[in-house]
Amino acid sequence: MTEPPDSGELPGDEPKPFLDHLEELRWMLVRCVIALISGMALCIPAVPLIIKLLKSPLSAIDQKMAEDLIILSPTGVVGVILRVGAWSGLLISFPFVLYFITRFVFPGLTGKERNVIRKASGFAAGLFILGVILGFAVCTPLALQMLIKFHVWIGMVPQWTTQYYIIFVIQLMIGFGLAFQMPVIVVILGKLGLVTHQQLRNRRRHVLVGCFVVGMFLTPAEIVSQFVMAVPLYLLYELCIWILWLDDRKREDNENEIEKTDS
Repeated sequence: MTEPPDSGELPGDEPKPFLDHLEELRWMLVRCVIALISGMALCIPAVPLIIKLLKSPLSAIDQKMAEDLIILSPTGVVGVILRVGAWSGLLISFPFVLYFITRFVFPGLTGKERNVIRKASGFAAGLFILGVILGFAVCTPLALQMLIKFHVWIGMVPQWTTQYYIIFVIQLMIGFGLAFQMPVIVVILGKLGLVTHQQLRNRRRHVLVGCFVVGMFLTPAEIVSQFVMAVPLYLLYELCIWILWLDDRKREDNENEIEKTDS
């Protein structure tokens, strides 16, 4: 008795009415908002510690300059607290938001697509954390040193506000975390057969330029952080080529084994 062809659908994947989809969308948005609010609620009491941590790269370069970060108005401190809490809450809640979004779109995917995304989810989380760490530990000190040198070069004394300094650092961290999701997308497309390692090889020059463009949009407007983001992004792109090449080799070997067995 012949089995019906695999459509990629799982039990319970029957089409739902449009209003049911709207209800699921509403609950997905509610969960995302709850995750963001929960992240902020956790971070706001820890604002002093977070600010101390975010100031540490500047303290390592110039202790006095870190101590002299200023707030320009009496109520400005409230804005600093809210901004630090909001950005920090976004940072720690992002993986949960991504999970809720993925959970919402899962019913519309085939079995193969679900399997690929499940396998890539750990890779994505790891790269997000790696990007945040790289943005904070490597890019931030380099960018600060370069910006201070620019101030000295034009004969100006850097006097930065706490608000803009904090936004600068957190923007770098989130920008790196998001940028490092690009390899995950490339690998998913490759696993689904939408791109091949040979196509990726042929687009190397375009991707190199694209990495600098991504760095320009996701980092503050200075060349150091853009360069520090673009280089590891391109290296990760090369890693994607090797992953897809190994995957193709493995699939070819399996097909050859099946042909030998059949013959």
